[in-house]
Amino acid sequence: MEDILQYIPGNSLFHRLSPLTKIFFAVVMMFAAVITTDPLLLSLMVLFVLFLAGISKLLRPLLRQLPLLMMLAAALLILTVLTMASGDVLFCLLPNGMFPITTGAIIFAVEMALRFTVLIFAFQMLVISTQPRDLVNALYTLKIPADYALMFLIAVRFIPTLQREGVRINEAQLSRGYYPGGGVLGKVKQLGPVMLPLMLNSLAKADTLGLTIDMRGYRLAGKNPRKMHFGASDAVLFVLTVLVFAGVILLTL
Repeated sequence: MEDILQYIPGNSLFHRLSPLTKIFFAVVMMFAAVITTDPLLLSLMVLFVLFLAGISKLLRPLLRQLPLLMMLAAALLILTVLTMASGDVLFCLLPNGMFPITTGAIIFAVEMALRFTVLIFAFQMLVISTQPRDLVNALYTLKIPADYALMFLIAVRFIPTLQREGVRINEAQLSRGYYPGGGVLGKVKQLGPVMLPLMLNSLAKADTLGLTIDMRGYRLAGKNPRKMHFGASDAVLFVLTVLVFAGVILLTL
């Protein structure tokens, strides 16, 4: 299993961009996705992010999130069709008109799925193409307090660490003969013996990491951040991002 939200070394177009440009891109795309409710605009934003990932050779890491996004879309579809009754009724799940499936519920579920896709893809593009030290330095440059910058970095870096730790704990449980059975119920039962030691190990690592940060004086680094360098590619992405946001605003209002 490959790590998620793990920095991928490279020298692609997106890798060479300034961390500040990538932060601007991710934040603006997230705002644009939240503002609009048009499925067509959201689809175009998804294609725009995928295009940038394709020319930066980062398309495969993004596409690995498709199973998660499909499960999220299915959950949103089930939730909305059972709780919303706006629009025309297509059919009913049960006789006597119980649990009607409406066009409004389906459209809303599609909008939410596309919105989450833009949010996840834009944030992932930022994380997997930026070294952690450069990301923290960019946050220092933006005058983010050192505690919050380190908190953000640790939260992002803990995701692949917890993923690997969970896999090891699960393999250790299986090697001891623990098998709760197959199917969905078996998967749910399997979470208990994995989540408890994973939570305890995470708390212990967090305590150790906090002491290490204090001993190495990382909080003092925020007072003198390294200078950020910008190039022509940064200006191009900046302009494209502004144009996308302006187009979303004009077509939404």
